[in-house]
Amino acid sequence: MTLRAIGLMSGTSLDGVDVASIRTDGERVAGVGPSGYRPYTEPERDVLRRALAEAVTLSDRTARPGAVAEAEQVVTRAHAEAVGAFLRDNGLTGSDIDIVGFHGQTVLHRPERRLTVQIGDGAGLAKAIGIPVMHDFRAADVAAGGQGAPLVPVYHRALARSLQREGPIVVVNIGGVANITYIDGADTLIACDTGPGNALLDDFMLGRLGRPFDDEGRLAAQGRVDRAWLAASLSHPFFAKPPPKSLDRNDFAALRLNSAGAADGAATLTAFTAAGIAAVAPLLPRLPRSWIVVGGGARNLTLLRMLREKLAPATVESGEQLGWSSDAIEAQAFGYLAARGLKALPLSYPATTGVPEPMTGGVLAQP
Repeated sequence: MTLRAIGLMSGTSLDGVDVASIRTDGERVAGVGPSGYRPYTEPERDVLRRALAEAVTLSDRTARPGAVAEAEQVVTRAHAEAVGAFLRDNGLTGSDIDIVGFHGQTVLHRPERRLTVQIGDGAGLAKAIGIPVMHDFRAADVAAGGQGAPLVPVYHRALARSLQREGPIVVVNIGGVANITYIDGADTLIACDTGPGNALLDDFMLGRLGRPFDDEGRLAAQGRVDRAWLAASLSHPFFAKPPPKSLDRNDFAALRLNSAGAADGAATLTAFTAAGIAAVAPLLPRLPRSWIVVGGGARNLTLLRMLREKLAPATVESGEQLGWSSDAIEAQAFGYLAARGLKALPLSYPATTGVPEPMTGGVLAQP
């Protein structure tokens, strides 16, 4: 049976809530609908940043001390407002939607300790919007010994089926953290985080210039890459580790540029993201023939140029060129995952998260 789902995603970039609708039976994508966006206000981002700082000390995934509790209220309210606005803007009611997939906001990801924390009150959201909500997608995978990330590969595979092109194909999702899905035919699905996505660059832009991001990579295009800093940073053991592997948003936050100017700093951090992605290619079973870039990083033209240089002769294109929505794709994915969770279909696999066996996941909250 085809379900009408809404997916919600609030990523590690802390920009806002993406909303997207999708029709799916949990296997194939019958169609995608409109999408929407509810930005976080600056005061809300401040609360989320404080929660990220305080969450570092958590050892209990259910604990909500101080700013973490405040941030959970912010996240839940923002998502309820995002769904309400989306329904109104598209002439829909809650009865038009079968399930909502609610990722929540990741504030800590430490799979080596079997710990991952996504804040957001799934039960409270279901009551607020009057629609069943599937939430807490990562916990079962991590509890079973998996990395709990990335979870979008099954959706990337569903999208790639329609391309009818020779593999291997890699879908690169560049949010706060960058991750890849390697697809080679119907049976080979491998995934992992590759390193920093937008997070280091966004934090640098905010701290140095008060801007939330480097629009289209324009500042980076004016700078020079610090090759010595880049080589030293790429010596981190994470980059040589084979998939599956995952990161917390702040795993590389302690890195400090060598007193670079703004343009040189942006160029260097953009190159770091590109190099981390390229470093995964030799670790895959076969060199990919094509790379499809989605997520916020797909808008960074300097990053795309760097990727083309590093990954040639393979092709590098944005998902938008294929009719995919870079902005909505992760939200669509969590609508798709919610449908799979309802049907107890696997969300993760040994080669995507390192879980011992294919795992379903998600917790259902009724309104």
